[in-house]
Amino acid sequence: MEIFLDTASVEEIREAAGWGVISGVTTNPTLVAKEGRDFRAILEEICSLVDGPISAEVISMDVEGILEEARGLSAINPNIVIKIPVFPVGLQAASRLAEEKIRVNVTLIFSALQALLAARAGAAFVSPFIGRIDDIGQDGMDVLDDIMGIFGNYDFGTRVIAASIRHPRHVLDAARLGADIATVPFTVLGQMFKHPLTDQGITRFLNDWDKIKET
Repeated sequence: MEIFLDTASVEEIREAAGWGVISGVTTNPTLVAKEGRDFRAILEEICSLVDGPISAEVISMDVEGILEEARGLSAINPNIVIKIPVFPVGLQAASRLAEEKIRVNVTLIFSALQALLAARAGAAFVSPFIGRIDDIGQDGMDVLDDIMGIFGNYDFGTRVIAASIRHPRHVLDAARLGADIATVPFTVLGQMFKHPLTDQGITRFLNDWDKIKET
């Protein structure tokens, strides 16, 4: 399973890229707004740091507007993937972009049927929002399991991104279900390194080494 970083913070991306564990980045309007910078400038900098899919979301609600935004964003760098919400107009635009060889990540997916429709429209990626499904009292992993089962029955070529990840357990469960990708916040990525026995082991090794140096 690949790991993408879910952020628009260039500082976070630079640090995580240095760890050698991420292969892509996803952004959204909320994450970009937090940065208070020009969207295009942020994307250009991200593309200079990560050589992999970089999802950039459109905000237009009509086909021609989506297409115009998508073409402009994809011209920034070949790694740019266009994020489009799953609604009829969005899928219509996604289908046309697929014909133009512009990759689309269909987002805000909360059901397996939405994912199926996105795949039929030619999406390169679908992003089920695991955490937000959990938030309303349903089981996000059940939805992901359904999606992986359906996609396994057919040759769509659409990759599944487990999104809206809240904690490391989500990443573990998504990997067990065979999700192609998990896109995680920087804090969750850091938590994935953590285990108390690792911390204890490092401390012990360093203390023992200090004893050796003293002799």
